[in-house]
Amino acid sequence: MILADALSLGERAKRLNSDSALLGSLPELDSMGVINIIAALEEHFDIMVNDEEITADTFATLGSLTTFVDQKLAE
Repeated sequence: MILADALSLGERAKRLNSDSALLGSLPELDSMGVINIIAALEEHFDIMVNDEEITADTFATLGSLTTFVDQKLAE
């Protein structure tokens, strides 16, 4: 899982599901964590994330982040 690798979540990643809160719930998801995730997503999926697309809503839950990536892939 890209999120788990980017944040070095280890075994905790196995407990994540689409409803899992991210921003504010994972201590590893600070400003550098967000940058690491974005870089990993851009590299893995060959997408480009613009600065204005980086919002708290995007990183609210694993599901919202997945939806964001799905939308980027559909563009």
